[in-house]
Parts: sequence; C-alpha cells; structure tokens
Amino acid sequence: MTKYSALAVSTNYWKPHSDYVDKVVTAIEDKIENGDYVVISEKAVSTALGTMVDETQVEPSWSARVIARFWMRSIWGYPLGILCGFGQRLQKRLRNYPFESGSRHKQVALQYSGFWQTFMFGSEGGIDGSNLPYSYVSLPLNNPNKLAQEIQTQIGLRLRKKVCVIIADTDKTYLFHNFFFTPRPHPLKGIHSLGATTTYMVGRILKLKKSSTPLSTAGCNLSASEALKITNIADKARGPGSGATVWDMAARFHVDVNEVSWEMLAAIKHKPIVIIRKTAKES
Repeated sequence: MTKYSALAVSTNYWKPHSDYVDKVVTAIEDKIENGDYVVISEKAVSTALGTMVDETQVEPSWSARVIARFWMRSIWGYPLGILCGFGQRLQKRLRNYPFESGSRHKQVALQYSGFWQTFMFGSEGGIDGSNLPYSYVSLPLNNPNKLAQEIQTQIGLRLRKKVCVIIADTDKTYLFHNFFFTPRPHPLKGIHSLGATTTYMVGRILKLKKSSTPLSTAGCNLSASEALKITNIADKARGPGSGATVWDMAARFHVDVNEVSWEMLAAIKHKPIVIIRKTAKES
C-alpha cells in the first residue's frame, strides 16, 4: 500500500481579484518536488476570481421563503437531522434557521444550483458561505479543468517541476463497494453525481466511508479512487479554516453570522494548498 505525507501550506487570505496562480507558485516554491500532488481548495480559487454573490442584494421568491421557514426548520431541524445523526447544536441551529437571510440564501440556490439542490441543508450544489464575510457566498467553479491546467502549467514554467494539480471541494463523496457518489454536481470523472438530499442522507444514514470531492486534475491521470484518497488526506491536513459552517465561523469571531468581516478572516491562518507526496510502499 502506498503511503503519503501531507504538508498544508499557509498563505494570506485570498480576497477577490487576487492573482491566485502567483500565490500558489510563490507559496510552494521551496516546498515541492517532481511527482508531488498539489491540492487546491475550490473555495479559495472561487473567492480569488470574485465568483460570489452578495445575498443582501437578492429578493427571495415565495418558494425560497417556504423552503427556509418550513423545510429547513421543521424537516431538517427534526426528522432529517435526527436520521442523519446531526449533533444537538446543529439541530438547534436548523430549528432556528434565520427566515430573512435564509430565504435569500435559498433564492441564490434556486437560481444557481436548481430546485432539488435547494433542499440540501447547506452547500447547495457547491454554494458555500464559510470563510467568506458578511452575506457573501461563493459559487462553484464553471471550469475547474481549465483552471487546474493553468496552475499546473505555471508551476512547470516557473518552478521547473512536474506536479499533479487537483482542485477539490469539501463536499463529500461516499463509497459503496466500488461505487463513488456525491450530492455535488460535476465531480471528477468516475464519481457519480446522483442528486442532492437523498444522496446525502443515504451516505449519512448508512455511515458510508467518505472523502472530500476532487473536481479536476491536471498533469496526471488519476482514477477516482486514487484522487479521492489524495483529497481526503489533504482535507484532513488542511482543517476547517475559520469554521466548518457559517455558524462555526461566526462563533469563532463572537459575532452574528452576517457580521464576519474581511479583516477578521485576514487575521487567521488559511491553508488553501496542500502538498501530498508519496513516501514509501508498505510490504
């Protein structure tokens, strides 16, 4: 069995319109070797590209309001949350799901991820508000393959290193025998996107083995199984950043959910890059 080492690389916070390619190359310059895997957070790239929505500018529809008030509070807060094994704290948060800001968030999910993804309790189709300030949420990347290739090419040109670049999302992929499936749309080839809430519940209720989800690779030809192993190691090395959810992020800074600022986020360590290296093979 192949063994791996992992190095989470700290950088400053990638604000919108940051040169994320230069930040990646600079951060790993004296740390990589030929054959390494460079795993990069989709959220960090999306934020740097400014692929975000300010939810205060969104007018929620009747459908979004119903989902926020009834579905999130009464369904996720009680039967679905209990079935999925949510902790008491998360269940309480869902039972008190904010109506106005929650309705705006669900409207964004309706517009950008589609009707069925909106019924997820969070990260609807890859939309994410953690590690972002105020009422901003990041949208999933439309072209992760192109972006991974761009980063991999620049590493080769500037650092003279041949590496594999992987862009990954923290949304989970589940394993059932040799079948990989996820509620996240557009995962890496070999991973099946089967919808939203039902897929998530099956994975949680059956307590299936899970990993963060690779979206694209460049500079290597990995099977889904290999890519999932690498992104799972990277996810554990990186940690939750400012918090695993928007509630955790706000609690860390002792403010309300919509009061986290750019300055607060810039004051903590961020690890958008993880270098994974094969170290040895066990006999």
